[in-house]
Amino acid sequence: MNGGRLSGRRVLVIGAGTQRCDDPEAPVGNGRAIAVLAAREGASVVCADRDQVSAEETAAWIGKEGGNASVLVGDVASEEVCTALISDAAQDGIDGLVLNVGIGRGMGMSGTTADDWDTTFAVNLRSHFLLARAALPVLGEGAAIVFIASVAGLQPGSRLPAYDASKAGVIGLCRHVALEGARQGVRANVVAPGLIDTPLGRWASRGRPARERTPVPLGRQGTGWEVAAACVFLLSDDASYVTGQVLAVDGGLTLI
Repeated sequence: MNGGRLSGRRVLVIGAGTQRCDDPEAPVGNGRAIAVLAAREGASVVCADRDQVSAEETAAWIGKEGGNASVLVGDVASEEVCTALISDAAQDGIDGLVLNVGIGRGMGMSGTTADDWDTTFAVNLRSHFLLARAALPVLGEGAAIVFIASVAGLQPGSRLPAYDASKAGVIGLCRHVALEGARQGVRANVVAPGLIDTPLGRWASRGRPARERTPVPLGRQGTGWEVAAACVFLLSDDASYVTGQVLAVDGGLTLI
């Protein structure tokens, strides 16, 4: 896979696996799509996930297409793991970092416990801070970080206050990382997916069927590949003058 927009680069995708699903027709998840599309664009991809089997499946997909992929395993709820993931990947250099991890806990204010809040923030925001903090010193000029947030961080709608607040926090964190990273030529941006048809999305719809009836202006759900396309753009030199921005991949959902 040579000659693509990411040719010669090494990209670490945190959350490169796909949520397990009993639906044989389930589509690809965002993390796997990002890793595979980055490889198709010429990158050597490090697939990191807490689920080793899922990360290995992503790496195997890349390998079957002729790409280069390796696997790292760890739970980013741990500070030590966040530091180790960056350190291990940096041994061969990192030119791009995608932070694609997130969970949801609780339901509404009354149905969200303090533990739900703390657990959500540990994964959705604290880990992003820890990973970005560890990555900035080892990223060189021209490198890029992409944070995966959600339109839930731009407007309410998930009914999960901890999720909404943590995703809004990712946007604030990215702006700081972009400003600090600019001193060394490192860019940082946010991709905010809307209603995306993924295994995790289908699982969420089981618990909240109304999710499927969300009135998206473009009239359909997005795909993991469309989220991945936005990430590849932001990782590439096509976005060399773009930093500190939020790109909503939402079919116009934030317009209503």
